[in-house]
Amino acid sequence: MRGVFSLLRLALRRDRVIMPLWVLGFGLLPYLYLSAFDSLFTTVQERVDYARISSANSGFIALYGPLRGSSLGELVVWRAGFVPVMIGLAALLTVIRHTRADDEAGRTELIRATVVGRYAQLAAALILTGGASLLTGVIVAVTMPLPGSIALGVVFTLSGWMFAGIGAVAAQVSGSARSARSLAVVALAVSYVLRLGGDVSASFLAWLSPIGWVHRVFPYGETDRRPVTLALLFVVLSVSLSAYLLARRDVGAGLIASRLGPASAAASLSTPPALAWRLHRGLLLGWTAGFAALGLLFGGVGSSVVQLAADSRGVDEMFSRIGGGGAVTDAYFATTAAICGLVAACYAVQAALRMRDEEQTGHAEAVLTTSVGRLGWALSHLLFALLGPAVALLAEGLLAGLVHGDVGPVLGASLAQLPAVWVLAGMTMLLIGAAPRFAPAAWAVLAACLLVLLVGPLLNVSQWVLDLSPFTHVPHLPGGTFTSLPLAVLLGVAVLLGTIGLSALRRRDITA
Repeated sequence: MRGVFSLLRLALRRDRVIMPLWVLGFGLLPYLYLSAFDSLFTTVQERVDYARISSANSGFIALYGPLRGSSLGELVVWRAGFVPVMIGLAALLTVIRHTRADDEAGRTELIRATVVGRYAQLAAALILTGGASLLTGVIVAVTMPLPGSIALGVVFTLSGWMFAGIGAVAAQVSGSARSARSLAVVALAVSYVLRLGGDVSASFLAWLSPIGWVHRVFPYGETDRRPVTLALLFVVLSVSLSAYLLARRDVGAGLIASRLGPASAAASLSTPPALAWRLHRGLLLGWTAGFAALGLLFGGVGSSVVQLAADSRGVDEMFSRIGGGGAVTDAYFATTAAICGLVAACYAVQAALRMRDEEQTGHAEAVLTTSVGRLGWALSHLLFALLGPAVALLAEGLLAGLVHGDVGPVLGASLAQLPAVWVLAGMTMLLIGAAPRFAPAAWAVLAACLLVLLVGPLLNVSQWVLDLSPFTHVPHLPGGTFTSLPLAVLLGVAVLLGTIGLSALRRRDITA
């Protein structure tokens, strides 16, 4: 363990921008939900009706988890039901970044050459992530009203701790950072699906899932301590397992060795787009499958929204504020389209940043020593950052429309998000080309857009703040008035950002 505090300071310095964003964002989100709900329901009966209908709707249960009461605190906990998943994702990615990714980049070998213990790097990553998760929980406990705020803070903290442990185990098992991330994200997805299955049908499935455990604590209600005990045991076991596995693998290698590729590449990989397809196809298939599942879910919930709005004026107003005027189903699908647009922007940023990963691992340098030019190499990756979200949104809009019974308007609303998504892709390209060290800041831009979408209209934030997000300028479809000018302007901004980024990339050094 020698050197763990020095490595912890190094990790804090490397995460000084990204970590405060997700800690503050997730920590303050319940308070923002509380303010929004407080202003929406003018009478207690409206709130009770909303809770009664929401708790009986399988679509809402699948999306947010079970709802056991009608108090303001219980509604906030239920509405923030997806936040533990996001905290888990941030935690596992942070641990892998400071363990397996450092192994892959050769930093671990340099660190081990100094006076540093075998477990110091893993311990520093876990302390960093565990501390951030704890701070998130403390912010929740301080900002939310008592009683129940401490239990909600514990829920958020345990979510980060459990998936930090899963990330630590995945980092020891996998031979590369990419496969470690995939393994840990699959574990998170399986946990979410088990929770969903348990809440909708067989309840025992939820007790097999870490996400199901934190959903069964029920802060502000009949707080159950049994899931907390299970979660703490899981944290101890996963962290112990990761330390055990760390002692049984070589530096730079995983317990599952990476397969060697063929000695010579196939003819189908001889062009930059073909190589990019080989690198991006798994990501494309995964995101498209996820969006297809969202389409089925949103389409199924759509028919229940009418009943919900009929029984509660607050729900009607909530969807109208976020999704625009018109019929409540139109406002609902405008809201889901905006959410899907932001999620698609996550895919666009991730696909564009793959270019930077290839550069840092030295793969880009090897490709560029051939007859491939920088522009062709960069465009081959940018192609997937632009068309990949289009395919994903097409799958979501098509399935949501088919399930709801009205394909055209729902599909059009999803595809209308594309220009705003491409602005985020262009912004990422600009950072990669002009300021590669700050390329991960593209996630911060995306997080700001997410906050503006989710809580800006509900809190009546000033219009100039809302206008900073490209998604604010997308027409509110279906139900709203379609105007091509905002979409054309967004397309122009995306092209301008991408062009400046590509131009800067041609003029700077390729750095490993």
